[in-house]
Amino acid sequence: MKTLHRLCATFALLVTAPMAWADCGKTPGPCEIDSGTYHITLPDGPPKGAIMFLHGYGGNGAASIGQNGWAGRALARGYAVIGPDGDPMEGRAGRSWSFHPLGPQVRDETAFLTAVRDDAAARFGLVADSMVLAGFSIGGSMTHYLACAAPDAFAAYMPVGGAFWRPHPDTCAGPVKLLHTHGWTDTTVPLEGRVIDGRDVNDPQAFVQGDVFYAMQLWRQINGCVQLAADRFVTTGPFLRRAWDRCSPGTALEFALFEGGHKVPEGWIDMALDWREGL
Repeated sequence: MKTLHRLCATFALLVTAPMAWADCGKTPGPCEIDSGTYHITLPDGPPKGAIMFLHGYGGNGAASIGQNGWAGRALARGYAVIGPDGDPMEGRAGRSWSFHPLGPQVRDETAFLTAVRDDAAARFGLVADSMVLAGFSIGGSMTHYLACAAPDAFAAYMPVGGAFWRPHPDTCAGPVKLLHTHGWTDTTVPLEGRVIDGRDVNDPQAFVQGDVFYAMQLWRQINGCVQLAADRFVTTGPFLRRAWDRCSPGTALEFALFEGGHKVPEGWIDMALDWREGL
């Protein structure tokens, strides 16, 4: 069956228009697996890699990879772009992800996203081992949590505007290659986090966003970095970046800030792909 999928993927690459929606059935639409659905766009020609991108709260996979934004630039650089659908939210429109330590665990997201990875690789001739995971807002949080639980599931992680929630994790399963990007003036997911449900911040049942600086500290610990202070800084261009280089072999850790709020900033995908390709 996998061989048949690869043959179909090769034929699809030859006959589809540039950046066309991949046709997973008789009509263009989501690809279906047992645990959910995902969307995918393919570049013109054989893909050089693939980015799986997790949408924010209330979003969906199709909207999160619209070609007028960063995804169009990724496609132009030769990358396939995959947008999984979060689980439908009870009592309201839109979708989200099951990861919060105090929230309902609707679906095993690590199992779902690795299944999407494998299914997309089989259907469209992608290389699962080189696929990267990114996400925005609560999708960025999901990216951190999956990296923490299953660090080898993706080749690298590129969250934007979302990290761990409180109570923060104490440790993770292993080291990673991770680039976190965040807006300096983000008030939706502030760098220090905020209370979501109106409770006191010290209430153990309060939904409280995590501290991004704590997340970076935890990753330094997990990656075996020898000091807290960054080893390398970039202070030119639209992003202020710091990197930790003296860490365990095979790891990578960077933090990029931009002058703006809660959004995927212009230029993010080129910065992130340059980082990924330079690893």
